Amino acid sequence: MGLFERYLSVWVGFCIFAGVLLGYLYPAAFQQIATLEYAHVNLVVAVLIWIMIYPMMVQVDFAAVKDSGKNPRGLILTLVINWLIKPFTMAALGYLFFKVFFAGWVDPQTANEYIAGMILLGVAPCTAMVFVWSQLTKGNPNYTLVQVSVNDVIMIFAFAPIAAFLLGINDITIPWKTLVLSVVLYVLLPLLAGAITRKLMGGRIDGLLSALKPWSMIGLLATVVLLFGFQAGKIIDNPMAIVLIAIPLLIQTYGIFFIAYFIAKRMRLTHDIAAPACMIGTSNFFELAVAVAISLFGLNSGAALATVVGVLVEVPVMLSLVAFANRTRHWFEPK
Repeated sequence: MGLFERYLSVWVGFCIFAGVLLGYLYPAAFQQIATLEYAHVNLVVAVLIWIMIYPMMVQVDFAAVKDSGKNPRGLILTLVINWLIKPFTMAALGYLFFKVFFAGWVDPQTANEYIAGMILLGVAPCTAMVFVWSQLTKGNPNYTLVQVSVNDVIMIFAFAPIAAFLLGINDITIPWKTLVLSVVLYVLLPLLAGAITRKLMGGRIDGLLSALKPWSMIGLLATVVLLFGFQAGKIIDNPMAIVLIAIPLLIQTYGIFFIAYFIAKRMRLTHDIAAPACMIGTSNFFELAVAVAISLFGLNSGAALATVVGVLVEVPVMLSLVAFANRTRHWFEPK
């Protein structure tokens, strides 16, 4: 395991602190970056997300997708959690907390934006960080690749309709053009670029991935700095908003994991398939969620803040779930 993976929570925590500090000290610089956009897509964020996602997409092997039917149970679990359960529980929790429990603390417009950000997180299953979680739980790397590959293909077609449906029932206007553009920009094009790269590189692909890995890390950390820099004013002026958003996100993350983990045990999956399957079903493609939130609602919106809080919550929570999965490995051993 590399230095980045071993101290992932430390690096992300440092970048969160750095982003808030820089955003507070130099707000004009971040405001200038915020103006660099085309069709409501921030160009700097787009470049950083591409730097981060592209190496992960190069790892997606479409040939492996064809073999997924040979051992479908873990794949079925991931797909059911990702597309039939998680988006809807996220929307329900968002509505319950911000329209009922926290209704007296948050104005209706801001509540709608918080719910929208949560929905975008819930509809975006994790792509990049899954490989880290799988490695940390000693998951089957080939099967993890299949799960990610199939989810990426489904995401191309399912993300926009499900997001639009859930946003619509929460009385939020749906700019379809921006939503579809974001899926194309952050999922379809990187996926195609990765497939073309694999074909062109052939047997040299491992060397290329090794060379690209540092850039993926740079993209991740720089994105975290930038996103928290954009939201620095809100975070410092209204820290209670971070707490309010984090509460339903924590309930969602732990709840979804334990539902998936229980089902995986009942299905008698092996641990090297069960653990990554549950991690994929639990974690979020926050890069996509953040990008779409910014595109739909703006850099300084409540939706963007909610997705950024998702970044804040996800890393420490997922590391705690990795530790839990490793401690309960014996639950999945044959008796």
